[in-house]
Amino acid sequence: MTGCFSLSEAIERTYKSGFKRSGLRRVTIDLKDGTLVNFWVSKNRYESKPKPNLLLIHGLGATAIWQWYDVARRLSPHFNLFIPDLLFFGGSSTTRPERSDIFQAQTLMRALEAQSVKRFSLVGLSYGGFVGYRMASMFGDAVERVVICCAAVCVEEKDMKDGIFKVSDLDEASKILVPESVKKLRELMGYIFYKPALARLVPTCLLHDFIEHALTRDNMEEKREMIKAIPKDRIISEIPKLTQPTLIIWGKHDQVFPLEMGKRLEKHLGDNGRLVIIERTGHIFNFERPKTFFKLLKSFLLEKKISQILSL
Repeated sequence: MTGCFSLSEAIERTYKSGFKRSGLRRVTIDLKDGTLVNFWVSKNRYESKPKPNLLLIHGLGATAIWQWYDVARRLSPHFNLFIPDLLFFGGSSTTRPERSDIFQAQTLMRALEAQSVKRFSLVGLSYGGFVGYRMASMFGDAVERVVICCAAVCVEEKDMKDGIFKVSDLDEASKILVPESVKKLRELMGYIFYKPALARLVPTCLLHDFIEHALTRDNMEEKREMIKAIPKDRIISEIPKLTQPTLIIWGKHDQVFPLEMGKRLEKHLGDNGRLVIIERTGHIFNFERPKTFFKLLKSFLLEKKISQILSL
């Protein structure tokens, strides 16, 4: 029914106002090949006292503003922020057929170059961590520091069959991660929260509203294709090792990408990587412990020692 109140739309309006108060504005970058990328970016990039550039890459789910709202407002006084909607989210789109994290990484790099961004650090959440890792490995001269959050970068194709994940069928997993029904959304909430029982307490009407107005039904098939492309032919020995200092952050009780995946990535990176585990959180610690998340990011990205970060 048209004209009905939407809680999700009201929340998003609040988020947009908060971003604007934090000195962020919306821009759309046209890459002239059928690809458009929407960003929230810092308005005052060229202040007398320059700030470092920071790219925040969201994961699956709602658009960037939903996933970065709490943390971005805290980061904005310290960094020039670049917060894109990945392709097939928000107003970002492409007519090209590619669905890989490599293509997403190349697209973001081109969009940053179009804004005259030459050097930056990045933070990638979940699927955004796959994209961020690709950017760091492909554009090493541009990326200074890397934060990978609950992204199973070192997953192998065989892991799906070996029972490492709660849902071993990739097609079924993609339907949960990109839900189009209240039943699937409740199932997803059961996996992403530290206290999954909360999913049962949310009224059905609010979940339906969230699907329609926050997740939206746009580009569902494209998003599922993105998920299915991740593990295809993937083996650890062929995953590049980053040369940048890399902080890996994981929720201790993550049921989407188990903690073992974070430990595997830390081992893969050797001296360049360090894993920090946030207690009493699941896959979405950016919602469950935003202050802790912010402190970790600020400390690492502004070059405190790892030992200081671990004491936070």
